[in-house]
Amino acid sequence: MTLKNNFKIAIDGLKAHKMRSILTILGIVIGIAAIILIMSLGAGAQDLILSQIQGLGSKTIAVAPGREPKGPTDIAQILSDSLKEKDLLELNKKTNVPMLKNIMPIVFGGETAAFENETYRMTIFGASELIMDIFDLSPEKGFFFTEEDIKNNASVAIIGAKIKEELFGSSEALGKKIKIKNRSFTVIGVLPKKGQVSFFNFDEIAIVPYTTAQKYIFGIKYFHRFMIETETESDIERTVSDIKTTLRNSHNITDPEKDDFFIETQADLVSRISTITDILTLFLVAVAAISLIVGGIGIMNIMLVSVTERTNEIGLRKALGATKKNILSQFIFEAIILTISGGVIGISLGVLFSLIASFILSRFVGLDWQFSFPIIGAIIGFAVSAFIGLVFGFYPARKASMKNPIEALRYE
Repeated sequence: MTLKNNFKIAIDGLKAHKMRSILTILGIVIGIAAIILIMSLGAGAQDLILSQIQGLGSKTIAVAPGREPKGPTDIAQILSDSLKEKDLLELNKKTNVPMLKNIMPIVFGGETAAFENETYRMTIFGASELIMDIFDLSPEKGFFFTEEDIKNNASVAIIGAKIKEELFGSSEALGKKIKIKNRSFTVIGVLPKKGQVSFFNFDEIAIVPYTTAQKYIFGIKYFHRFMIETETESDIERTVSDIKTTLRNSHNITDPEKDDFFIETQADLVSRISTITDILTLFLVAVAAISLIVGGIGIMNIMLVSVTERTNEIGLRKALGATKKNILSQFIFEAIILTISGGVIGISLGVLFSLIASFILSRFVGLDWQFSFPIIGAIIGFAVSAFIGLVFGFYPARKASMKNPIEALRYE
């Protein structure tokens, strides 16, 4: 019997029980759609996170206090106060870090700002004027504070677009004073809508001189980060080595295992985030794949029922000359057609749901979310669905092919 005939007979058999065929492939449809959706959202999330990290630029190095967290028990290390003013002075020396172009100390934390009867909880970002270059910022209105403002602990602030909207509405914000920790800060600049850059949403940030933030807002004498910029990308490796040497000397550390600071480059962050998102996506795909196994078992059960119901048909075909191979092929074809159909429908629904989710996340949640079609996921889903049809369809098909034609014709 030709392949075409086997295909036609399998299609006719499935058409005879349309509703049962549709319900049979439901598990496959759900499983494949879930896999496509998860892989698409996972890729979109990874692209979003990486784009935010890479927004700092490839020549940027971050120095953080405390030992690098290796697990949940090390989280307290990031609260260390090991980065001090003397470290800033040492790193600024060309003899210590010759390839350093810029260094910016950072302090940050949450505080509430008030203007007249309005209040807003925001992030205070204490930095230097170098923040304009490192984060590619420029006020939409007003101007940035200067090095002189930093030396004088000036009470000035540049506010994000969201803060301006919440505190001032449609009114002018420049020159007005807002209260932070019972101290008045003059608004000298308003940022345009910037959104997320790296781990900060600049629409909800007030930037003040880091000296002012240390003295009047947080009451600390240390820094939360050093942001360092090199001349070129090729200087990254040497600069990281020079930073480590300088800070170890400054902190009297002879054993690298006892470092009370850690360094992150953009390449490190990209690699870590990619690994984390890939592992999370694979885990969720594995969970979704369970439904494929359930769907495969459902197909096997339905095929067994179908074999029992069509015993007379099998007996008649055998009596007319059909071989065991013909019967086996017919039922295997039915199982494969069912699962491949489920795979195609599942891929289509998965893509549709991914498009809808991407639209919602970008339009209504405000994320810069891009739809990503998981080509590998679609190929795997299609192949897996065919494989499941072959595996779970083989036993019912073999059982049908082994039936005795005389007994099958007598079956009621």
